[in-house]
Amino acid sequence: MIAQRIPGQRAIIDRRALAGTIAEHVEADGAAKARPAIVTALRDALEKGREELTRRLEEKPSAGHEITAGYAFLIDQLVRTIHDHVVADVYPSANRSSGERLTIVAVGGYGRAEMAPHSDVDIAFLTPTRNTPWCEQVIEAMLYYLWDLALKVGHSSRSIDDMVRMARGDLSIRTALLEGRYVWGDEALYDEASQRFADDVVKGTERQFVAEKLEERNARHKRMGDSRYVVEPNVKDGKGGLRDLQTLYWIGKYIHKVRTAAELVDVGLFTTNEYRSFRRAEGFMLAVRCHLHTITGRAEDRLTFDLQRQVASRMNFADRPGKSAVERFMQFYFLQAKRVGSLTGVFLAHIDEQFAKSRTRKGLLASFRPKPRMLKGYRVFGGSIAAPGDDWFRQDPVRLIEIFQLAEANGLEVHPETMRQAARDAGYIKHEVRDDPRANALFLELLTGRNDPETVLRWMNEAEVFGRFVPDFGRVNAQMQFDMYHHYTVDEHTIRAIGLLSRIEKGLLDDDHPRATHLIHEVASRRCAYVAALLHDIAKGRGGDHSILGAEVAEELCPRFGLDDSETALVAWLVRQHLLMSRIAFKRDLTDPKTIEDFVTEVQSLERLRHLAILTAIDIRAVGPGTWNSWKGQLLGELYDAAEERLRLGHMKHGREQRVAAKKAAVSELLGDKKGFLRLYGDRFDDAYWIAEPEDIIAINIVHYTAAHEVKDNLSIHCEVDRARGATLVTVIAADHPGLFYRIAGGIHLAGANIIDARIHTTRTGWAVDNFIVQDIHGRPFSEPDQLQRIKRSIGDALANRIELVPQLAKRPLPHSRAKAFDVRPIVTFDNQASGRFTVIEVNARDRAALLNRLARALFECSLVVQSAHITHYGERAADTFYVTDLTGGKVTAPGKLKAIEEALLEAASDERQAELEGA
Repeated sequence: MIAQRIPGQRAIIDRRALAGTIAEHVEADGAAKARPAIVTALRDALEKGREELTRRLEEKPSAGHEITAGYAFLIDQLVRTIHDHVVADVYPSANRSSGERLTIVAVGGYGRAEMAPHSDVDIAFLTPTRNTPWCEQVIEAMLYYLWDLALKVGHSSRSIDDMVRMARGDLSIRTALLEGRYVWGDEALYDEASQRFADDVVKGTERQFVAEKLEERNARHKRMGDSRYVVEPNVKDGKGGLRDLQTLYWIGKYIHKVRTAAELVDVGLFTTNEYRSFRRAEGFMLAVRCHLHTITGRAEDRLTFDLQRQVASRMNFADRPGKSAVERFMQFYFLQAKRVGSLTGVFLAHIDEQFAKSRTRKGLLASFRPKPRMLKGYRVFGGSIAAPGDDWFRQDPVRLIEIFQLAEANGLEVHPETMRQAARDAGYIKHEVRDDPRANALFLELLTGRNDPETVLRWMNEAEVFGRFVPDFGRVNAQMQFDMYHHYTVDEHTIRAIGLLSRIEKGLLDDDHPRATHLIHEVASRRCAYVAALLHDIAKGRGGDHSILGAEVAEELCPRFGLDDSETALVAWLVRQHLLMSRIAFKRDLTDPKTIEDFVTEVQSLERLRHLAILTAIDIRAVGPGTWNSWKGQLLGELYDAAEERLRLGHMKHGREQRVAAKKAAVSELLGDKKGFLRLYGDRFDDAYWIAEPEDIIAINIVHYTAAHEVKDNLSIHCEVDRARGATLVTVIAADHPGLFYRIAGGIHLAGANIIDARIHTTRTGWAVDNFIVQDIHGRPFSEPDQLQRIKRSIGDALANRIELVPQLAKRPLPHSRAKAFDVRPIVTFDNQASGRFTVIEVNARDRAALLNRLARALFECSLVVQSAHITHYGERAADTFYVTDLTGGKVTAPGKLKAIEEALLEAASDERQAELEGA
């Protein structure tokens, strides 16, 4: 009985007192007239019980088992009270027949006595035969009382025969009944139903049940992201969550008929320590789920960013140097999820072995048992590698590294019992093992393995061997990054990056990463690429610049791994500068020679450039699904090509005049039979335009400009899907006037598009030719005809003042609905060294509706001319970079002017300004 686990039961609900109150109402007014008063008494008891359990959760915020059992106890007592009242007062029957019997069974989470505050109440009403009128009346009356209490009731009403028949054909019904728990009513009937379920449903279907539950689990994982390290996990259904623990219990109960999770130890599926881990993980996750329900007032199981802070606070996690309370809470959560994964692997392997032993073999080979082969002292059997004895790792802890290296090199799985031993003995990895040259050589072989280093490193991490051997990696184990950009914990991100590098080297990602696929075979040291992938985020969460701190870690670890001095220097540089290439490519004007010159000055060698290009690609892609796209690939490719040319030749291939002439020749080729347009109008565009724009976009602009000029169109808007860039080109040709840029940007935002790049030009005859690269909110091109038409119409309305931009833009939904969960303080920086001609202004702020429009308007009001804009998003953060001049075409250098610009941009980007606009 669950009541035995719950202290202070009467403080939750006093069933005797409640029954007495109901009896008084019935005696005074009769059952029918007393019903409203009875409902009120039941509701009061429910609310007081909930208040008491909420108070207990605040006092003991990690007491998941006690609180969830308390909610089940509360519902039990209400159900019993309602049953007794209905049977005694509403439908009394002095001489019931054998068919007029009823038992009430709690099923599902209610049956497990694991109820969060807003969990469904799943009840099965069982009768001996098809419902008699009396049974139907009692069930209906009970349900009406439960509905009046606003409980979400999932119910079924079946005879025992119906129960058996339906359970045989439906996995979900079978699983729910598997957790059936007697609540009230005819106990003998419950015992009969339990026996029939065991004999007629379970018996002989054990293998089928396990196969179906695992298939169901895999489908659920795929639906939820297929990683236990997604940064907004579903506590109930996500990988490593409560449902995975419940699946273990269901399988154990189905096969071994255990009644509690503790009995999984008795049947040999868990060790005592593993069971304690099971209970710890389960208790913590149940507590988290209770907090989620309490905070939201509903059945919320997803640990979203906006809730993570609140749950962390309620569970008494505090800030520590370099790591916030929410990051510490989530790290603890992911450590529990990781443990669930380890337990699942061991558990299922035991089940598989038990099934294998029970299989009967027939025919001539019935007595044949293949012998395991030996591999360096290990047993290899059935595709698995296993330690030959229980003290194998204790005798020589270097073997804890060796077994994983052998598994990767030979395409083997590590036997689950050996995984269990490795996890148990991981503590034997101490300084002497970490400094052992053989151990480090084995680790480097594993890291750079040719088969599947990602999977084996993940096993190594699950067994806690990885973090013991590389303690710096252990520090980022299960560590989340509290932002909307990173989808995975740091360790999972790192292991995925290594896996991506391995797949690129095999040529499996050539379509998405042709450059990296080519470069990985040109680098002088492939192991530098793998070690850099391992160490690039190794110092996150230490309270400083993780790139600089990580380079220091690399300088210590690389010699230990066996890298020579030049390799160590290269890896340390790559870790220190692993964000350099993406920062330049996404935030700077790649047509500005100064951008390339500064980048090359830092890179210095082709070997560094090749490695940096590879590391940048895998780092971005390993962030999460959809983070890498062809537009980012295009920008990184442009930067690589320009830097490679500069490094290879020692100088820029052409001066300004030669570059313009070469560009015009290339455009002429692209125009084909329309090259006459270039002779007519090409001279109207100055050299800055020819240097800034790619040949293909210039060709489109020339044709568009010609058409607009010939029809004397004062406003011409052209939209063209650019598949190569993964975006849509929007070109606006109009008579130039102040404020044109921010109005066009506003119109594009109103159409639902995101601007990711913009170049603003004015011809020698005073016409603006502005090119915008846009995508939808999912990072894909705007491609449907109605979408393109909407952009044209919206820009036209904005430029003609047919709409009020500011209030309309303020009404648009945020790009990320949960962005307000993050504290992003806007920052404005100025750089007068990054460009020879322009002042570069970078604004980092919380992403919000039409941020670019507001910043562009602020720049216009500060009398600045925007020449180009480069827009980057990192989840909830936006980084908008502007190349500007003053009205005379010069850089902005006066301190007072810079201060005024900064204040205007900070106001435009502030939360207060957003609130004012929304209020308007």
